[in-house]
Amino acid sequence: MSELNAPDASTAPSGQDATSGFRPAMVAAVPLETIGEAIGVVVPGESGSVAVTGISLNSRAVQPGDLYVALPGATRHGADFVSQAVEAGAAAVLTDDAGARLLALSNDISVPVLLAGEPRGLVGRLSALIYRSGSDDAAAPALYGVTGTNGKTTTTYFINALLQALGQKTGLIGTIEILAGGEPIPSLLTTPESTDVHALLALMRERGLDAASMEVSSHAVSFHRVDGVVFDVAGFSNLTQDHLDLHGSMEEYFRTKARLFTAERARTAVVTVDDEWGVKLAASAEIPVTTLAAAPAPHDAGGKVADWTVTGLSPRGLGTDFTLQHRDGTALRVHTGLPGSFNVANAALATVMVLAGGHDAAAVQAALEARDPFTVAVPGRMQLVSTAPASVVDFAHNPDALARALAAVRSPEPGSKLIIVFGATGQRDQGKRPAMGAIAARLADTVIVSDDDPHDEDAAAIRAGVLAGALDAKDREGLDCTVEEVFPRDAAIRRAVELAGPEDTILVAGRGHEVWQEVKGVNLALDDRVELRSALTARGFTVLQDQRIES
Repeated sequence: MSELNAPDASTAPSGQDATSGFRPAMVAAVPLETIGEAIGVVVPGESGSVAVTGISLNSRAVQPGDLYVALPGATRHGADFVSQAVEAGAAAVLTDDAGARLLALSNDISVPVLLAGEPRGLVGRLSALIYRSGSDDAAAPALYGVTGTNGKTTTTYFINALLQALGQKTGLIGTIEILAGGEPIPSLLTTPESTDVHALLALMRERGLDAASMEVSSHAVSFHRVDGVVFDVAGFSNLTQDHLDLHGSMEEYFRTKARLFTAERARTAVVTVDDEWGVKLAASAEIPVTTLAAAPAPHDAGGKVADWTVTGLSPRGLGTDFTLQHRDGTALRVHTGLPGSFNVANAALATVMVLAGGHDAAAVQAALEARDPFTVAVPGRMQLVSTAPASVVDFAHNPDALARALAAVRSPEPGSKLIIVFGATGQRDQGKRPAMGAIAARLADTVIVSDDDPHDEDAAAIRAGVLAGALDAKDREGLDCTVEEVFPRDAAIRRAVELAGPEDTILVAGRGHEVWQEVKGVNLALDDRVELRSALTARGFTVLQDQRIES
């Protein structure tokens, strides 16, 4: 967490920028004069020769030789922490007018201070300059960026697994973890700050990685986290209601996503055209686009036929076999071991993106057959914990994802009940809450409303919003479901297991891989997978120990 987004920079967790493992071992120094020229700032006198070897937004993460960028945060300004940054070895400071006024009131700063009107918008460009992470470097890994409301994490894991099956040495940046040729690093943000992104890309180049896949959230685009990054292939999965607390409207949410599909940020694109937003993006993108129709009845694209189409779906185990058909007649046989039509779409998008990255169709087909890459376990994404009852943990946390997850896990066996435990996140789009409650009431037999991450909002008020939607749908539509409110969340999970028989299905939705629950600024240890496994074991059910998706 940087001073920019820390609720109180003096007490906030140090975050990803504090991880020295994000940086390359060797960084050639960049003169401060060069940095000033890049942003149109004159560096006076001898200050121009100051050597800069890194960049940080977080005073506690500063390393010797860093440019410390002091930005305004939620309650404190980064300029309040310049002394700590200098003590840690910062070679220079970049700040805004407010930061400069704060520094003028403090003791003399012993390092050069550069002033810019909007330094936040310069950080990505400067990070690319300092770490020399530009994709025009022949040694840089090929970059695959995936955006969309749902499916980003699974698709990047699928891309990573397919590239490995093709013999590539790969990296990954996303919601769950960061892989850069060493030990996995737990992730705090879907897309890290731009200082970390560029350091990671330089680290991947240094370690000889061939390719990397990255989740690109709308927050990442809005908050400049991918500035200075050019993706070789950008992929779009879908767009459904989420993050309207940030964007205000679906149209603005779309415009933010669409900013990834410009020549400044990507060379080519693969766009799924199963919804109106995909069709609109394919028509408006400023770069070459390959289209993909993954749904049985894709959205009307004005008579245009998609370049690739998913056909011939056939269930196999929990997963699906399908054919990926190009309009020129090329066909690939694909299998995913993960349940749900949305994972067919994720697998199809991953395949077409790898093809768009220049890999031969025959080689891709051979890799698909030899390694079954789309049966890779994705933590907290349709993660199977037990089979009797079928108990699944998933990250579904918005209306569309919740509906798809419920449809995916519904058993066809007569008499089998579907029990769901879920809630809604605090300080986020409140319009999702009743909608998600209604969806759960329509698609589940037992709805247990509990807490997700309340953050600083009253947990009871959040639950009330979800319950209102569930109970209203139950009454208005005459639904034959049971609705309960159980909290805290571990008690709700135990209640679901208490109600389940071996033939039933339990879906614990909303948090997925997360291991902390934030309540009033305090992180409480809570892992849905651990709680579910414990409750099942206590009732005498057998749990899967290896956490893999079985197919």
